[in-house]
Parts: sequence; structure tokens; C-alpha cells
Amino acid sequence: MVRIIGVRFRKAGKIYFFSPADMDIQVGQHVIVETARGVEYGNVVLGPKDVEESKVVQPLKTVIRVATPEDDITEEKNKEKEKKAFEICLEKIKKHGLDMKLIDTEYTFDNNKVLFYFTADGRIDFRELVKDLAAVFKTRIELRQIGVRDETKAMGGISICGRPLCCHSYMPEFVPVSIKMAKEQNLSLNPTKISGVCGRLMCCLKNEEETYEELNSRLPNVEDYVTTDDGYRGEVQSVSVLRQLVKVIVEIGDEKEIREYKVEQLKFKPKRKRETLNINDEELKALEALEKSEGKSKFDD
Repeated sequence: MVRIIGVRFRKAGKIYFFSPADMDIQVGQHVIVETARGVEYGNVVLGPKDVEESKVVQPLKTVIRVATPEDDITEEKNKEKEKKAFEICLEKIKKHGLDMKLIDTEYTFDNNKVLFYFTADGRIDFRELVKDLAAVFKTRIELRQIGVRDETKAMGGISICGRPLCCHSYMPEFVPVSIKMAKEQNLSLNPTKISGVCGRLMCCLKNEEETYEELNSRLPNVEDYVTTDDGYRGEVQSVSVLRQLVKVIVEIGDEKEIREYKVEQLKFKPKRKRETLNINDEELKALEALEKSEGKSKFDD
């Protein structure tokens, strides 16, 4: 077993493990640590605890120190410098006529490096831009091209549900999302309905996937035939997944009637067959493009 703390460097970013050594470190404190990018200022989000060594990426680095008031002031100054660096970089991009969109700027705590995050449709030759920026800032310059999901995570915004975006508010990493999840939840397969602000499949499709899979496994499919507890046999017209109710078309004499039953009142084969996606070619191409575009965040190393 090894003792660790969890540190986060940006809002809703990945949590990295460090050794607290003999220091008394609590959740909510700020610490100074050494990372692959240099010395960084991070927020403790996971208090000291013992975990198995196999769950920790080696080598496990030790916290340099708990942040002092002077460190807090330095971090605030860095934030102000990032705003100025952003404006300068925008001017340089315009000067060189580069087809790229600057998203964010970040200083390492020790000012050993300035990172510029941008999006672009293709590869960008920014060698001259880097030279210009290095001449201005007199330090190491790194430009990172990120995807649209990373852009949305950095910028934030309001989703169609009216709440702040999941990726910006609490999600440390992007999760794989598929069209099957939308189908499992009986959502419209129109790409505009299941796409997020970033234009990719909504991350929240993953949130309730397991629940819907469990609830759907107890229900018959639409067009299946079932036997009711009052002696009728009929075709399933629709199902309410969350309420676990089934509407069945039953024949009463010479007439057909739609009746609603609880799933416990029905007898049917529990095995569910794979449903066919009823969508046209244009929608299918758009959905396939959405699925292929899902990817891992480039923000965190």
C-alpha cells in the first residue's frame, strides 16, 4: 500500500496522485508539485488515503510544499499574465494570417513554459508564430491543437437541459458515447436532437445507460406478442420504460382495444432481440460521423 493525495490543476480536470510524505494535507488546500510540464500549483480534491501500488502510475512524485500566501499571490499574477498572453497571441495569429482559433492560454507556476491551446481544421505551420511568441515572452512556448470537445470543455456554456455543461462543470474525462445509447433510451435519432454544444454526441447519454439497459431488459419489444393476466393475447403497441408500463392491442369480440398493463401482468419471452435503426441514409451518415468523432481529451497528459 502507498499513501497518496489527489490533485487537480484545472476545473473538472483529471485528478493526479502525489505522495504527501509527512505533510498534513487536507482537501481544499493548494499545493506546489512537480509535473511533466514543470512546477505546478494545484488544488487538493482527494485527502490522504492508502491505495494499492498497482493503481498508482509510477514514479509517484512527492508534494514539494503546501502553498504559501506568496504562492497564492504568484498564481493570481499568473492568471493576469495569461489574459495578456492571450491577447498578444491573437495579434500574432492575425499578423501571420493563420487559420486557427485560439482557445486558452496557460502559464506553468514557475513561468518556465507558456501553453497556447487552439483549434483548426487541419495542420497548421506555426513555426514563425512560435518564434515571435518566444521573442516576446522570453520563455518556452508550446502550442497544442485540441478538438471541439476540448474547446467546449474549456469555454463552458449551457446545455439544452438548461444546466451548465457536464464536461465543464464536473466531468474529468470524456466517456465513449454511441448511437446505441440513444436508441436504448428511446430518443430521437435526429443528429440535431442528440448532439451537444460541441456538435458531438451528448456525454449525458452515458449517464443513464445502465439504468435503461436494466429497465429495458424487463420489457417486451414493440410488435412483440404478449399474454395478459386477464386472458388476452395481443401485440405490444408501446412501452413506458421508466414507469414499466406496456400498452397492448387486444381483441375484444370483433373490436380491437388498447389497454395498459404493468409489466408484471404480462407473460412474454424475456429475451430481447436487437432492434433495427429506422433512419434514412442522410441521418445515418450524420450519425456515423458523430460516432467517429468521439475521442479522448487532449487537454490532460
